[in-house]
Amino acid sequence: MGSEWIPPEVDSTRPSVARVYDYLLGGDHNFASDRDLATALLRVEPQARELAQANRAFLLRAVRAIAGTGVDQFVDVGSGIPTQGTVHEVARSVNPDAKVVYVDNDDVAVAHSRTILAGDDRAVVLQADMRRPEDILADPALKGLLDLSRPVAFLLVAALHLVKDEEDPAAIVAALRDAAAPGSHLVISHLTHEAEPGKTAAIGKLYDRASSPAVSRSHAEILRFFDGWDLLDPGLVYVPQWRPDEGGAVADPERFLVFGGVGRR
Repeated sequence: MGSEWIPPEVDSTRPSVARVYDYLLGGDHNFASDRDLATALLRVEPQARELAQANRAFLLRAVRAIAGTGVDQFVDVGSGIPTQGTVHEVARSVNPDAKVVYVDNDDVAVAHSRTILAGDDRAVVLQADMRRPEDILADPALKGLLDLSRPVAFLLVAALHLVKDEEDPAAIVAALRDAAAPGSHLVISHLTHEAEPGKTAAIGKLYDRASSPAVSRSHAEILRFFDGWDLLDPGLVYVPQWRPDEGGAVADPERFLVFGGVGRR
């Protein structure tokens, strides 16, 4: 393919978390450095592609469920590179008026998202760092599209494990919670070391080479991010266990290494 999707300021030599994920999902917006890291990841975790797909499927089931409650505003923080079945497509399949703000700090993710969404007046893309949620919430593009006095869904899918403890991930969630009207939702999926501590430690080591770390956390630590939200059934579970589609139940869900849950304000 051509290189028209590559913004000039991109450092293609350093693996990007968003582009590694794109590669695992079968996308082609990635570089040799990303593919090298993904290959190393597949050596540590041969199911990495399946894990990425399960995480993506959880996101889309959660969006569908939330849209079904009447919520029509979504903020996808750490949205990555759009792949098959994007948040706005899935939300609008339930509610055609749904509006979506995509937020990422990766140049390729932002450039590609803007190309895909050109001419869509109910979706915007912000280049911003989730570690500064107040900047995201104050962004004129977000404020011009969404009405935060009405319910909104904040999506932090495979996002908070890219934030180190000293960067205070709980403060990110608290800032979003404090901005959320009653009826708002929070979706989180997060890497855990509970089932396979050796494997997740090896994944963490690999990600030291990338644009963001991979910090695994315990069930209790991830659950704490939902403080101030009512956790919806079935609670914080391995991602394939969260309201699986018919016939979507899996054996050994803990092999998926990622917990997911949805809270309501």
